[in-house]
Amino acid sequence: MFNTLKNAWKIPDLRKKLLFTVLIIIVFRFGSVIPVPFLDASALSTLMQNADGTALGYVNMLTGGAFSYASLFAMGITPYINASIIMQLLTVAIPPLERMAKEGETGRQKIAAITRYVTVGIGLLQGTAYYFYLLGNHVTLYSEGFSAVFAAIIIIIAFSAGTALIMWMGEQINTKGVGNGISIILFAGIIARMPVTFGQVWNYFAAALESPESYGRYFIFAPLFIVLFLAVIWVIIFMNDSERRIPVQYAKRVVGRKMYGGQSTHLPIKVTMSGVMPIIFASSILSIPSTIRMFVPNPTGFWLGFFEAFSTSGWLYSVLYLLLIVVFAYFYMTIQYNPLEIANNLRQNNGAIPGIRPGKPTADFISKILSKVTLIGAIFLAVVAILPIIYGNLTGMVGLTMGGTSVIIMVGVALETVKQIESQMMMRHYKGFLD
Repeated sequence: MFNTLKNAWKIPDLRKKLLFTVLIIIVFRFGSVIPVPFLDASALSTLMQNADGTALGYVNMLTGGAFSYASLFAMGITPYINASIIMQLLTVAIPPLERMAKEGETGRQKIAAITRYVTVGIGLLQGTAYYFYLLGNHVTLYSEGFSAVFAAIIIIIAFSAGTALIMWMGEQINTKGVGNGISIILFAGIIARMPVTFGQVWNYFAAALESPESYGRYFIFAPLFIVLFLAVIWVIIFMNDSERRIPVQYAKRVVGRKMYGGQSTHLPIKVTMSGVMPIIFASSILSIPSTIRMFVPNPTGFWLGFFEAFSTSGWLYSVLYLLLIVVFAYFYMTIQYNPLEIANNLRQNNGAIPGIRPGKPTADFISKILSKVTLIGAIFLAVVAILPIIYGNLTGMVGLTMGGTSVIIMVGVALETVKQIESQMMMRHYKGFLD
């Protein structure tokens, strides 16, 4: 990866794109520490210490701690992610949007424009909800009279404007920079939290050195976390490049005086075809009970037991987390792949899978392969997602901010960006017949 960046730096065009991407990241990090007016940053920081496992804790993780600072980019890019997910689901469910998606570049631009409007709408809704949550926890400086109304308008507009600005910066990276803009911004936010995570690990290790009789177990568990972290990165890289290749044979056909086809190829199916989306879906749903608890001051009886059962360290949470990841992995696979359409495309192009008859048998064979590959990928995602929870419960090292979702996003974005840089370098070093 470092050799790729070194070689890319030698090419003037790519160097400009790399510098532009770095500039956007710097602006993003500056915006993450610019405070929104009329909020008590110290009170919000104290409040966020108990927000782990909630929707706010999830947002704080993706924004690199921007929400705990009451900053301009406090909501991060999550409204755009939610809008993109909604548009993907609606594209499958609503025929006009499905036809629009098949119109090529023009259709994609229309859907992108709709996604921007949906992002602004979700940003306004989330900004309003966050304001009332902060108001209820006495984080706002004004709570009565005209000053409170004016402060509410400014805070909500600031949150929403920050989301729109991040969305614009991501699009600028897509146009003038390197990599996927939204993914790069997510990557920057997660990387910004890594010093906090390793600082927490060091605190556990230092406690073991200062008091071996009470915290001696951390002398082993803290370094083991680093080893496990590196091992998980290696496994994610391995699984990210893994794929199931279905062999395809194209028959020869004559068109005019030319002969086409006759070659053997394969249909690649990635093991992690759904990426991190099942984890995002599952964590969003399971964060609902803990988020509701933030608005319930002193739950008792049934509700107290209900909220405790859905705590991030509980076994019920881990089991439901695993099951939901598997369910959403299959759901996302059905959105991305249509075995019958793939089989029809193969038959129209005189292609066939060796030993499998064209038509429905081919569709059933592809569906069976997709089911097996999806199960492997879903189990992998589930294990990576719940591994930090299991490790924290077994070792007592709770409160670590680096979860499985963060690691998968971080590694996936890094690999995808390096591949894009390599492809652009290959295009610039391609020699034509005139060279």
